Amino acid sequence: MIPYTQIDTIFLDSGNTLISIDFDWVASELASRRLVCLPDALRRAEAAARPQFSQRLFVDGISEGVDLFGAYLFAMFSKLDATTALPASDLESLVAELGTVLRPDGRASDLWRSVMPRVPDALAKLRDLGVTLAVVSNSDGTAERSLEAAGLRSYLSVVIDSTIAGYEKPDPRIFHRAIEACGAQPDRTLHVGDLYHADVAGARGAGLHALLLDPFHDWPSLDCERAPDLWAVADLVARSREHPAV
Repeated sequence: MIPYTQIDTIFLDSGNTLISIDFDWVASELASRRLVCLPDALRRAEAAARPQFSQRLFVDGISEGVDLFGAYLFAMFSKLDATTALPASDLESLVAELGTVLRPDGRASDLWRSVMPRVPDALAKLRDLGVTLAVVSNSDGTAERSLEAAGLRSYLSVVIDSTIAGYEKPDPRIFHRAIEACGAQPDRTLHVGDLYHADVAGARGAGLHALLLDPFHDWPSLDCERAPDLWAVADLVARSREHPAV
């Protein structure tokens, strides 16, 4: 179990923990191609695709030269009612077309720009509890820019972007970089993220505690604690302070 009473530092993934892709934009682009769906349906499909995508990316391995963003979109659309009936070749063409539209300069910050519900409140609550907050993100060099644009950077002591750090999760060295930057102690640090093989396995490999965000219970039985969102994590930490036995 995570010793919440002892946790004084929390590392956070950025995507699907603090900010999400702009589902309204994606839904609009699909609608313009006569593939009608609600943003909430996309949000649900994205979450449902995470276990399979995480397994493919971090365990099975994606072949060199494969477009990771395209693989991400393909996994999400494979779980979406509006696109599941498409032949594989048509789905691949759709992914290729939308890839250039949604990331015109190839940067994640063009698409990952929607602050997730109650995230500012959760960050403020954790900060008021005296918790040091940092981001550890597999990104393309734009993590800090995205967080600034979202109005979240001021809550964070440190932002570690894998492209800048030279390591990406689950490599323990990226967590060690964050530990050093924050002056934190691994046994008093919790990492929160949405992909088991990168966030949970990676953090544990660096000696940290770890929690998986799993809003719809899409992951099969796993050996880790889960929460639906960051507000629930903040509430767990707050309640542990009020009732130390929790």
